Amino acid sequence: MSRNFLVIEPEEGIAVLKGLASSARISMLKLLHEKGPMNVNDIAALLSLPQSTVSTNIQVLEDAGLIRTENQKAKKGSQKICFPTAEEVLVVFKSEYRSLKNDAIEVSMPIGLYTGFEVTAPCGLCSPDGIIGLLDVPNTFLDPDRMKAGLLWFTRGFVEYQFPNNAKLANAEITELELVVELSSEVPGTSADWPSDITLTINGVDAGTWTSPGDFGDKRGVFTPSWWKLKGSQYGKLKNWRISTDGTYVDGVRISETSLAALDLKGHHSIRVRIGVKDDAKRPGGINIFGRGFGNYDQDILLRIKTG
Repeated sequence: MSRNFLVIEPEEGIAVLKGLASSARISMLKLLHEKGPMNVNDIAALLSLPQSTVSTNIQVLEDAGLIRTENQKAKKGSQKICFPTAEEVLVVFKSEYRSLKNDAIEVSMPIGLYTGFEVTAPCGLCSPDGIIGLLDVPNTFLDPDRMKAGLLWFTRGFVEYQFPNNAKLANAEITELELVVELSSEVPGTSADWPSDITLTINGVDAGTWTSPGDFGDKRGVFTPSWWKLKGSQYGKLKNWRISTDGTYVDGVRISETSLAALDLKGHHSIRVRIGVKDDAKRPGGINIFGRGFGNYDQDILLRIKTG
């Protein structure tokens, strides 16, 4: 299944906060989520509001990105159909990013702070304190406690993260992107020989695929909690993906021709990072993503934005 989330920081999300600061607009959003897409006249009728009031508020919601609209043919002329864009809105008051040098910014993203997903079982999430929700139930990826996750896994599909494009805010030219994340394959139990093709996609463009050799359980991960079963995934490989002007590299080895130019970073206020196993992967061996409290590296997903 797939579900969309919207993550904002207060300073950059004023339009979203304004869009939510109205009982009429909240009622409109609830109606669209409950009943599905509909036109302005239907919204006005169901909420007993003047059409002019609905039209004005629909524009505010559209400007905030909380809905999208399409003009469709009607019996007489055309009609504007309204679609909701996000099932959940998360306001983050403290963004974990820091400047490394004058020419680099590092953003730290907890693995449970994904803004979209589509996963198949076997799948699940764990925090350092215990299992989150139900194992092998994709709907568990909607559980609010996902924010505490230190380990997540699934067989096929993806999780997607929305990083702020701080270079665009600073009007700086991006020269390289680096993504650092601990990964492994996923198999019931563990197996050092269980290859899986894991693909990184940025802003809808496939950057490249790295083949994980296996799912590692020969020893407990350095930070994996003692309650986690020894027969479960213990740690992964810390992979460094780097997208430059001449291609994409993993740990310094060029794996594809996808370059920065293909990502159209100047045209996006955020950098959407998708990690997963495609349905047509030659080696669909699942994926484990390790975060804080699990594996051999006590870290979140790190995105380094280098500028020049």
